[in-house]
Amino acid sequence: MKKAWIIAALCSTMLLTGCGSDKENTKQATNSTEKSEQKAEKSTDREQKIKDLNKMDLPQLDKNPRKDEYVVEIKTTEGNIKARLFPKLAPKAVENFVSLAKGGYYDGLTFHRVINNFMIQTGDPKGDGTGGESKWKKPFDDELNENLYNLRGAIAMANSGPDTNGSQFFINQNKEDKSDGLLIDEYPQKIIDAYKKGGNPDLDYCNKSMPNDYTVFGQVISGMNVVDKIAATPTDSNDKPKQTIKIRSISILQTPKKEK
Repeated sequence: MKKAWIIAALCSTMLLTGCGSDKENTKQATNSTEKSEQKAEKSTDREQKIKDLNKMDLPQLDKNPRKDEYVVEIKTTEGNIKARLFPKLAPKAVENFVSLAKGGYYDGLTFHRVINNFMIQTGDPKGDGTGGESKWKKPFDDELNENLYNLRGAIAMANSGPDTNGSQFFINQNKEDKSDGLLIDEYPQKIIDAYKKGGNPDLDYCNKSMPNDYTVFGQVISGMNVVDKIAATPTDSNDKPKQTIKIRSISILQTPKKEK
């Protein structure tokens, strides 16, 4: 009788064990399904984000200025640089620049910081990178978005940290291909292609690996040869050109037309 009881107990244990295995298998199958669904959902979200990025308005890539943009000419001792400004995307930065330019603020100021294959910087009355102020006599906020990038020829506000914009600005000059490593879920494909011609994506707001706060507000449309010439000038240990290079004046060639 005792032996029979042991056999019965063993059979009972086997049944219980089998039932536990079924539950565990069901749980594992459920978890696997949930993970697959989550992965599929993330993949769908990523695909939608990529589609949205590639539908974005990218005015820097236009061949010709739009009617709602400014066109300015920066006359320097090395030649003239013509650029478009984007008041809809960076209204404060553009208003500040245009107001200072019209008032002659930039006339005679030097390019005080120049780094070849990076950028050229100006807009400081002190000429050492520590001075300058906005048209409002105080710093103004950054205007960051995913419509504007630090492509070759892009004009951006220089600053000393978030929301410290004044009068200083720089022109992205790098000529080397910077498209390698840019992610299609962070950058529109057309912008990645544009970076093959140069620029500084490390300065972009949308660059998740190196988030930065530089307001892009314009794009050079002619005179990049002048920008390159300024960038190639010999500099001292502080990146200041040994030869004085100045802005002679800035002219406003086109003002935005009001929408009817």
